Amino acid sequence: MLTELLAFDDPAFIADPYPVLAEIRETTPIFRNERTGQWMLTRFSDVAETLRDRRLGRAYHHKFTDAEFGQEAPDQRWQHFLQHEQWSLLSLEPPDHTRLRRLVSKVFTPRSVAQLRPALDATSARLIDTCAEQDTFDLLADFAQPYSVAVICSLLGVPDSDTQLLLDWSHAIVKMYELSASEEVQQRADRAAGEYIAYTKALIAEKRERPDDLLVSKLVQVEDAGDTLTEAEIVSTVMVLLEAGHEATVNTIGNGFRALFHHPDQLARLVGGEVDGQVAVEELLRFDAPLQMFERWVLEDGVEIAGQPIPVGDEVAMLFGSAQRDPRRFEHPNTFDVARNDSSHIGFGGGIHFCVGAPLARAELAVSIDRLVARFPNLTLVEEPSYHPTFVIRGLQELRVSP
Repeated sequence: MLTELLAFDDPAFIADPYPVLAEIRETTPIFRNERTGQWMLTRFSDVAETLRDRRLGRAYHHKFTDAEFGQEAPDQRWQHFLQHEQWSLLSLEPPDHTRLRRLVSKVFTPRSVAQLRPALDATSARLIDTCAEQDTFDLLADFAQPYSVAVICSLLGVPDSDTQLLLDWSHAIVKMYELSASEEVQQRADRAAGEYIAYTKALIAEKRERPDDLLVSKLVQVEDAGDTLTEAEIVSTVMVLLEAGHEATVNTIGNGFRALFHHPDQLARLVGGEVDGQVAVEELLRFDAPLQMFERWVLEDGVEIAGQPIPVGDEVAMLFGSAQRDPRRFEHPNTFDVARNDSSHIGFGGGIHFCVGAPLARAELAVSIDRLVARFPNLTLVEEPSYHPTFVIRGLQELRVSP
């Protein structure tokens, strides 16, 4: 059975899921996973269309109660995590999503991202200088993680001294999005969410008293036709910007440089200047996706995907990693080509939930790629890394390199 092939807790599958995903994708575009209770989509066109289909949604509470939808009520043991999710752009549907995204977009503009470029350059240069002093260094812990969280904190207006706090909270919270999480993991995530909520409320209060020109302050002040953001909405927005932005950026750098080390001809194209970071970013996001799966609920009658009718109340899981290697969409999809430059991939999602931070993520990644290959033209892998034992969020535990 296809369900049995998807061994989400098998280290061999986690190490390289793509042969299994390819076998399933070439067998069928859609199948029912009885273990997870979801319909799983394997091909790019179906995933891309589903991301845009407004008859499906990330949430259902705007239309149904839990009982009406055939779902258990959220576990109130994890009330802090639920509170942090309540007004997340990733979890809302219109009209709340429309209103909140409109307000957030007024401050999360291309201009604000462009203004961060000096900070991106300075932060990456400082961290790379520190890495250069070591015989070997962990590209994730010594560069990607502090780089990404420092950039987001500078955008938000969070003090540099607090970046490690936010990093630890983010790592704990995102584990709730896996297909299965132990009670201990859920407890840690809920505790982290509670601490992060309290921290963010205090930060909001500080920005009300002493406003600046940074994102949290702007979210406090933003207004559109008399509409403003509530404290709870600002809290969820700040938290999701850190979690989604940081985790995706770090894992793209890690997964991407692992791919570069396994394809030295492609690394040489970057080092030699044939391809620049802005172009290479798109292939790093496609080839070994940091987000492997994203879900939608069916909210209306008449939904049919790949010829399969799906009733209201069922959940659809889109296998991004499979879709991003679909030969129907990408020529030679298993070839890692840093000059492919196809920005129409689904690395940032699609539809109304397309990542609001995509311009910032692309800028962060481009700067980090360019600076790393310029400073370390002979960068080599010291030992083969291992992936975290998770499927939905795909990333390495460590990436030890020699400059």
